[in-house]
Amino acid sequence: MSQTLQPDRLAPRGRSALHMLWVAAIGFALVIGQTVPSAARAAPESFADLAQQVSPAVVNITTSTTVAAPAAPRGPMLPEGSPFEDFFREFMDPEGQGPSTPRRSDALGSGFVISEDGFIVTNNHVIEGADEIEIEFFSGKTLPAEVVGTDPKTDIALLKVVSDAPLPFVSFGDSDVMRVGDWVMAMGNPLGQGFSVSAGIVSARNRELAGTYDDFIQTDAAINRGNSGGPLFNMEGQVIGVNTAILSPNGGSIGIGFSMASNVVGKVVTQLKEFGETRRGWLGVKIQDVTPDVAEAIGIEAAAGALVTDVPEGPAMDAGMKAGDVITSFDGGNVSDTRDLVRRVADADVGKAVRVIVLRDGRTETLLVTLGRREEAEATATPVAADAPQAPAQEEMLGMTLSPLDSEIAAELGLPADASGLVVREIDETGAAFEKGLRAGDVIAEAGQQKVATLADLQDRIDEAKEAGRKSLLLLIRREGEPRFVALSVE
Repeated sequence: MSQTLQPDRLAPRGRSALHMLWVAAIGFALVIGQTVPSAARAAPESFADLAQQVSPAVVNITTSTTVAAPAAPRGPMLPEGSPFEDFFREFMDPEGQGPSTPRRSDALGSGFVISEDGFIVTNNHVIEGADEIEIEFFSGKTLPAEVVGTDPKTDIALLKVVSDAPLPFVSFGDSDVMRVGDWVMAMGNPLGQGFSVSAGIVSARNRELAGTYDDFIQTDAAINRGNSGGPLFNMEGQVIGVNTAILSPNGGSIGIGFSMASNVVGKVVTQLKEFGETRRGWLGVKIQDVTPDVAEAIGIEAAAGALVTDVPEGPAMDAGMKAGDVITSFDGGNVSDTRDLVRRVADADVGKAVRVIVLRDGRTETLLVTLGRREEAEATATPVAADAPQAPAQEEMLGMTLSPLDSEIAAELGLPADASGLVVREIDETGAAFEKGLRAGDVIAEAGQQKVATLADLQDRIDEAKEAGRKSLLLLIRREGEPRFVALSVE
């Protein structure tokens, strides 16, 4: 039986399981204000005191959405005046109102209050598209809520209610100090049954599901549909995660739930509260991980850092960064891989000048980069840089039949007329190049971190690699304009 990753929001009421609409749940988190690290504790005799302490700050969320009427059901073609005509009319439309009337759809989720003046955190997919949002508190009191801001990339939403009296609230804890095996407690509105508590342990940390900024805590505390947006507590009563998704073959809890870490959520919430939107840092590079074969090809010992595959117009280009640089340090901290770099750049302030250390041609260089804003940059397409075309030729090299790009070939591949490089015309499907993912139509833009425009250029790079005692050569490949590095054996 196959397993599926599902958000744990309860589906709209009045609809069968076959018609439940699931929205992928990804979230981002961060600490609000001062946080207190939680210490590991022995198994408690009871969770009752903790549940009593935090319950007043946990809420059930009901959303109401206007759903467009479905298309009219198609019945059998009957001749006018047939005795079955009235029967099928009543069967297809028993109330005689027709299918054209829009209807209301309600759905349920969870959330928690983070300030006495009524700010509430939940998942974006819980409230997305809602016309009305109602908050039910543990006391039974209900209040309408307004959306302050949302972040679909991390599946976090910030709501606000107006209350005559200060509201009970909970604080974010430090998710980074949580260890595999630590006790945790989840609260929420599973399956629309109202306030419910489940307990378990941290099963794993730093889980990545499908999002760029994923940092999930995996837990075996029961999380089900309707728990989306609810809090995951440590034993101090601090929120260390926002319950977001479950891995299940049947839609119910099998002990594999995911909560977005609080040290991701907190920053998003802070930005939503201040600006109504996120403002993430932007370096302006395309990157890939440094694999062992890539490390060998460029002559570095450790397969660590982020390899720059392209530098479009932006902060990095202005600072002098180049394709082929390996980013080893960002803003004073070592970079382990691309995921690490993406998170740290996103967490940095827009407009901040940061020191970025890169490894280039066997030497380290320090660049001062003034970060831009990612949200603005993502809306701008940057053309791929290109050199002058060369006269066509064709030769078999490295298990591929290659020829230089000309304007005609570039047009066939949908590339700019002045694009340069070597195009893969044919490829040996039993060779190393095919195993590394190269395909006919790919363009080799660089070899050995130098541009190649002719077959002679590539042969020179191969010879240089052999003379330097290297077993492989680093190629920069472009496919439909997107770059990536591949290390191919020259032996």
